[in-house]
Amino acid sequence: MRILIVEDDVKLCESLKIQLERENISVDLCHNGEDGLHLIRDKAHDIILLDRMMPLMDGLEVLRLMRSEHISTPVILVTALGELDDKIEGLDCGADDYIVKPFAFGELMARIRCIVRRPQKWESSDLLNYGDISYDAALKKLVKTGSSCSLSKREGDLLELFLRNPGQTLPRLTILIKVWGPDADVEEGNLDNYIHFLRRRLKGVGSSLKLKTVRGVGYCLEETHV
Repeated sequence: MRILIVEDDVKLCESLKIQLERENISVDLCHNGEDGLHLIRDKAHDIILLDRMMPLMDGLEVLRLMRSEHISTPVILVTALGELDDKIEGLDCGADDYIVKPFAFGELMARIRCIVRRPQKWESSDLLNYGDISYDAALKKLVKTGSSCSLSKREGDLLELFLRNPGQTLPRLTILIKVWGPDADVEEGNLDNYIHFLRRRLKGVGSSLKLKTVRGVGYCLEETHV
């Protein structure tokens, strides 16, 4: 798992980084809202810990902008403001959870685990279209004009995840959690194998879509323009 902490309290950032890394969580740090938003737009993190009150751009403005850009990365808003109205305002701006300073590290980890366990919120439609392909999620059938093929359940779930997040770089751990499940005992090499299978499926129907490797992060399904 990879977490981004956007917080202007440098000592708190360093403390959280040390504790999270002991839990085998990768951590990136940022100390103001503007720089944080740039990193958030990379969509390279599984969860964001976002301070509410920061220089240059406060946490609520960062939240409003990222949600307006359809960036769905889960956000835990971290703040010293603990009044009910403050919590409601943060959640209404798009936060997934809210934690008030000072907090115990155990509480933070519990909130992180809760977010990780949440099921993927799929759209209701089973017919997905992107670029030159259509995919029927119910039938597990991939179609391009003049050609089609059936996918295995795992191939289908993987393609569905990419089609519901077109053009977005999905971190490896996010893919493993959402396709295999948060409690599955699966090696990362299995993901590489299924990416290879899915690339062959796309090539087999003559699609121009590219399943791109983003080094050190994950994968992205994108259109190629010849």
